[in-house]
Amino acid sequence: MPPRTRRPGPANVARDGSPRRRLPMRLLLPVLVLVALMAMLMLRGFVHSEILADHRVRPPAATDKVPQKILEGGPVIDTRGGRTETLRMPDRHVVLTFDDGPDPTWTPRVLDVLRKHDAHAVFFVTGTMTSRHPDLVRRMVEEGHEVGLHTFNHPDLSYQSKKRIDWELSQNQLALSGAAGIRTSLFRPPYSSFAGAMDNKSWPVTEYIGSHGYLTVVNNTDSEDWRRPGVEEIIRKATPKGGKGAIVLMHDSGGDRSQTVAALDRMLPDLKKRGYAFANLTEALGAPSAHTEVTGLELWKGTAWIVLVQASEHLTDGLVVGLAIVGTLVIARFVLMLLLSGAHARRVRRRDFSWGPPVTEPVSVLVPAYNEAKCIENTVRSLAASDHPVEVLVVDDGSSDGTARIVEAMGLPNVRVIRQLNAGKPAALNRGVANARYDLIVMMDGDTVFEPSTVRELVQPFADPRVGAVAGNAKVGNKDSLIGAWQHIEYVMGFNLDRRMYDVLRCMPTIPGAVGAFRRAALERVGGMSDDTLAEDTDITMALHRDGWRVVYAENARAWTEAPETVQQLWSQRYRWSYGTMQAIWKHRRALVEKGPSGRFGRVGLPFVSLFMVVAPLLAPLIDVFLLYGLVFGPTQKTVMAWLGVLAIQAVCAAYAFRLDRERMTHLISLPLQQLLYRQLMYVVLLQSWITALTGGRLRWQKLRRTGVVDTPGGGAAPGRVPADTADRRPVA
Repeated sequence: MPPRTRRPGPANVARDGSPRRRLPMRLLLPVLVLVALMAMLMLRGFVHSEILADHRVRPPAATDKVPQKILEGGPVIDTRGGRTETLRMPDRHVVLTFDDGPDPTWTPRVLDVLRKHDAHAVFFVTGTMTSRHPDLVRRMVEEGHEVGLHTFNHPDLSYQSKKRIDWELSQNQLALSGAAGIRTSLFRPPYSSFAGAMDNKSWPVTEYIGSHGYLTVVNNTDSEDWRRPGVEEIIRKATPKGGKGAIVLMHDSGGDRSQTVAALDRMLPDLKKRGYAFANLTEALGAPSAHTEVTGLELWKGTAWIVLVQASEHLTDGLVVGLAIVGTLVIARFVLMLLLSGAHARRVRRRDFSWGPPVTEPVSVLVPAYNEAKCIENTVRSLAASDHPVEVLVVDDGSSDGTARIVEAMGLPNVRVIRQLNAGKPAALNRGVANARYDLIVMMDGDTVFEPSTVRELVQPFADPRVGAVAGNAKVGNKDSLIGAWQHIEYVMGFNLDRRMYDVLRCMPTIPGAVGAFRRAALERVGGMSDDTLAEDTDITMALHRDGWRVVYAENARAWTEAPETVQQLWSQRYRWSYGTMQAIWKHRRALVEKGPSGRFGRVGLPFVSLFMVVAPLLAPLIDVFLLYGLVFGPTQKTVMAWLGVLAIQAVCAAYAFRLDRERMTHLISLPLQQLLYRQLMYVVLLQSWITALTGGRLRWQKLRRTGVVDTPGGGAAPGRVPADTADRRPVA
């Protein structure tokens, strides 16, 4: 019987019969995270009255359409079922009403005073504040107070459509049902006053709201506590005249309400001694309770709403904390880079600075090459022009484009080609080390060109026997395009600030593959280049630190490399770098607990690398998220100023790095655009690397397409010669 083959099922086949493509998890997860984050931020803006809010207050209008008995009537207006009635409070009955809450600071204090004096009140709450502070509304109900609606977003309803009014009421009820499990029949319009202030604009709204079963409650005694006129004045204005009943307007939100709380604490016992009672509205009117218990689906919907709002609040609070952490880290890193890079530059540029006696011994330069036909000739010619004696070993790693033949056809002295089946860059480098004749070994990429002095500058630190490896200064050769210019800024800042800082701290994280030098003894002691990670350069550097070697930076050892010229190539390269760095950090995690001189990297370097190269960049998008949020919802001016401040700090650091590296400042013109576009791409790449690592995914080496646009700098220099007595010290394998 032939073996069964699995055919794609209907769920995996498109209508035309072709297999349906699924969005990879590494892309789907970031998209879902972004959508969820934006949804939560939108919800936060919604419940903070930053979306759909309309706080306009209408000018006075005519009153000819308002029934006279309403204008001359009491503060409770009943338009339910087509009625047109008003109600007044009985004598010596005071109904205290509080608008705009609940507030997390002042509402609890108001409730404490009411409980202290055994008094009840009516709280007209907004949906936004109820959604954010449901525990306070729950406390109001549990302590016997009545709750009324004050709309969701506190707009002037005279400007709103019936659809918007319905939404304000239903959303306010939804929040109330989720917070306290009740509905209410009491309503107070925002910006309302006495019944006599009703006009042709507000009266139709009152009639419409009544048709939905609500009692409209205004007031006939205004404490004017919102003006903060002083405790004595609030008491005077809130006290009913002639023993009459009153509905008193006060506020438990919207600003500092300390005077309101103090006035309430003095007024309640005073008026009680004079025979006043402080009851709920329905108690004073002898009517059924305004509250109705909510059950079933309505309760579930309200509860779900409160849960979502609370989640958005906690998420936002977490994002704010994360933003503060990121801001602190970014600023601290910039300050540290400026201070330490300046100290490094002053130290190595002193006239009396020296690593020791000049290093003049020959050097083996290894060039691992895989399909580098377009670049290899420029690379080899730049090495042949070196002013330091070198041998060049081009290790052809199974190229299929004739790379090895191109080098052999050049016929340059001291240039050898070693062929091997494709085994990867680490294997190619190890093969080169095994065939190298000299004890100082320089490694470079097949798409990179050296200046004539690069090798000489790169090996001078080896005069110090403690130095095991040296990082050179990699620079972008194809920086004329926009993507190239952005990478040029990144490289200059990275090498002239980051590497100087790490040099001073003695925890250099990476010897760049484009330009680095090693002592053979150091390589042999750590086992050579490893293929355990996709960042073999970072891996070997960390291994050298753990073995006790010093790793330093040579600013004048410049190498010009071809940076990716398309977004796709850039993505592939940085994805590999990010993932490989994470692999290297995980591989060398035991350095954190190692002791002795070799443990310095674990105590300082590994935490620095993890924090500044993995964690901080992952959180850095919070700056842009809040920039977008602030631009849309405000405060726009403060948001723009904050972002410009961060950009100014980065510009100062970039300008200082360009000055240290003697680069033209004109490329910094694209810095703002880099921060808006290029940085976002790097964030997504890093996030994708995190997801690949967390989901156990594997990432293969991704070869970049080269163009060979980086030419030999300083052409014309004589090739470096190798002393005859050492030319054949190591045989070719």
